[in-house]
Amino acid sequence: MRILQFYLDNQIKLGIKTEKGIIDVDQAPSMLSIEAPKNMEEVIAGGEQTLQLLMELTTKEVSYLSEENLSYAPCLTQPEKIVCVGLNYVDHAKESNMEIPSYPVLFSKFNNALSGHNQTIQLPKNAEKFDYEAELIIVMGKEAVNVSKEDALSYVFGYTVGNDLSARDLQFRSGQWLLGKTCDEFAPIGPEIVTPDELDPTNLNIQCRVNGEIRQSANTRDMIFDCATIISYLSQHITLKPGDIIFSGTPDGVILGYPEEQQVWLKSGDEVQVMIEGIGTLTNKLK
Repeated sequence: MRILQFYLDNQIKLGIKTEKGIIDVDQAPSMLSIEAPKNMEEVIAGGEQTLQLLMELTTKEVSYLSEENLSYAPCLTQPEKIVCVGLNYVDHAKESNMEIPSYPVLFSKFNNALSGHNQTIQLPKNAEKFDYEAELIIVMGKEAVNVSKEDALSYVFGYTVGNDLSARDLQFRSGQWLLGKTCDEFAPIGPEIVTPDELDPTNLNIQCRVNGEIRQSANTRDMIFDCATIISYLSQHITLKPGDIIFSGTPDGVILGYPEEQQVWLKSGDEVQVMIEGIGTLTNKLK
């Protein structure tokens, strides 16, 4: 199933993407046996019962919204945590002139960084070296504490596309990466969350284009630490909660990895697209 959030009358609404179009869940409660969820957080909290409810809705005679006219919201707006994994592809670690990690390298973003598909992102005025990072996003579905690698994926609600936008001059101003990672709107995610029954996170093509030019192209099988390992490792140290978002790392091809004389940083007017097989394309313009 493909579930999303969109704006309508300045409110965030819940939608289901189907081959016929987008179902506005809020407009169809009379067709359901119980009250429909209002947002993604309620879907995740409701577990399998709520997913079955939404699946039932796709079998009803309903009206559909056009995807072309939809104003997308971030798939989630209030995660307790946004955890990011750095240097999780060998070639990316090498291009960044950093050691290949023995353990996942972790940092965070805050909720102010969340933005949605087709949203125009305002670049901060106090930085210059803006970079893209195409990433597979893990959305947690259940509380996870000390889970094994073998069981880890059963705690996942779904997956989506993300771009770990980075202001490199702020990122490396000190030994801590946070400032350059969590500028406003620097964590676009979407267009929708895809439930785990529809894809294999260990074998997905991932690509980034800037103004139509391919900059990154890899497969999630190239990860140093796969999704199950990341979830298990995090759960040994941090309680993962339903709705938590995990950026799983980016492959090589970022601007930071170019020779200095070839580094042309992102600028106002650029369009960045991140595509992940089986999920879709996340598009954002910069301003």
